[in-house]
Amino acid sequence: MEGAGAMGPSLFFDDLVVGQSFTTGTEQVTAEEIIAFARRWDPQPFHVDPVAAEASHFGGLVASGLHTLSQTFRLFEDLRLFRDSVVAGAGMEGVRFLAPVRAGDVLRVKVTVAEVRPTRRPDRGIVALRFETTNQDGVAVLAAELRAFIRRRSAGS
Repeated sequence: MEGAGAMGPSLFFDDLVVGQSFTTGTEQVTAEEIIAFARRWDPQPFHVDPVAAEASHFGGLVASGLHTLSQTFRLFEDLRLFRDSVVAGAGMEGVRFLAPVRAGDVLRVKVTVAEVRPTRRPDRGIVALRFETTNQDGVAVLAAELRAFIRRRSAGS
């Protein structure tokens, strides 16, 4: 990880600069997790049925894009970068599922500060974070940009 993180202090708006990046730990995706998530949220055959998945254009079981997005966000949250400073999310855009995620894949996320912009409210600013999730081979499987309102250390900053 580059910069502050799980063991470091919470980051505030004033601490962030465009280009700053953070790398998460890893998480292995299991077939059981793929199936359980998809049964609840995205029950398509190539997510829930290994036999049907073999006959699909994927040639095997793959995680739902929503599962990949959720796992991406969890890995990011595990860094606890903004635990004392996040006000609220402002939206997500440009979500792209770039390659299938399969059972056994090990995911890692790189988060880069893309924009740091003051708001009219003196106690916070808006930050755009670019997410790139890759597998164990370095293949990008997901890209997205999240905007969030982040507190300033003090209203006078």
